[in-house]
Amino acid sequence: MSALLLARGLERTYLVGAGLLSAPRRLRAVGGVSFEIAAGRTLAVVGESGCGKSTLARLVTLIEKPTAGTLVLDGVDAIDPPPAAARKLRRSVQLVFQNPHGSLNPRRKVGAILEEPLAINTDLPKRERAERALAMMAKVGLAAEHYGRYPHMFSGGQRQRIAIARALMLQPRLVVADEPVSALDVSVQAQVLNLLMDLQRDMGLAYLFISHDLAVVRHVAHDVMVMYLGLAMEQGPKQLIFARPLHPYTQALMAATPGLEDRPLGRGAPKGELPSPLDPPRGCVFSTRCPHAADRCRDERPAARLIDARQVACHFAERFVEGTAGE
Repeated sequence: MSALLLARGLERTYLVGAGLLSAPRRLRAVGGVSFEIAAGRTLAVVGESGCGKSTLARLVTLIEKPTAGTLVLDGVDAIDPPPAAARKLRRSVQLVFQNPHGSLNPRRKVGAILEEPLAINTDLPKRERAERALAMMAKVGLAAEHYGRYPHMFSGGQRQRIAIARALMLQPRLVVADEPVSALDVSVQAQVLNLLMDLQRDMGLAYLFISHDLAVVRHVAHDVMVMYLGLAMEQGPKQLIFARPLHPYTQALMAATPGLEDRPLGRGAPKGELPSPLDPPRGCVFSTRCPHAADRCRDERPAARLIDARQVACHFAERFVEGTAGE
């Protein structure tokens, strides 16, 4: 299965804290991650706040350029695309924001909100733009009479349906969903998640699904990437990672997640506080909170390697393949 999106060694570094008497410091928000997503598949990116998930979303949606690495979208270099391909490339990836209350213009009616991407990016006449907007509304479960209403007249779940419809108006190949249900009531989260999965099946969409909720990820993802301080700790098929997580950080996240019936090898939430990304630990970035950390972990940063059909960045991950940690 060929990849629609291919990322290799993707990095994003910021210079922060520059002042009259201080030199700027380097903050590496994304520290060199590699992944791929095929059409019709969902890669979920999970981790605590500050792990680099939203920065990764901005890189993939071409809002920001990476400091290093490669990003190929639908066979085209997405970092420095040929001039003739740049506009088409931006149309092929769209973003669904976390908060539908803030992502929709309160002064515009739903019809105008949905037609705006077409007005900016195409030469379609007004009538055809309206027809496409109405068709997309029906696809996401909105009635035709909603076309002339304002966002404040809808519930949170309906607003997120509007936001999803807007993201799909340009018929993208890839949708980046940044915490798309975290601002919604629990009672409507499942409805929106099921809608996203139905749209993926009907339209062949690829999703980069960003979340901190592993119970949600278990419902929607095909593959999972667990991030910590800008690095991928564990990455592979959802079934394998949920059945037997091999990285201590993944185990801790699962142990701390309500709603997971089985929490294999989990020993509670990660201990201590997240280190500053301005001053990450020298060796393994998780070594200051890991219950299994040894001297090697504090001195040498582990490279991701293939263990039990997934990539794991842990010196001692083999211990957990047969559940032998601590024996």
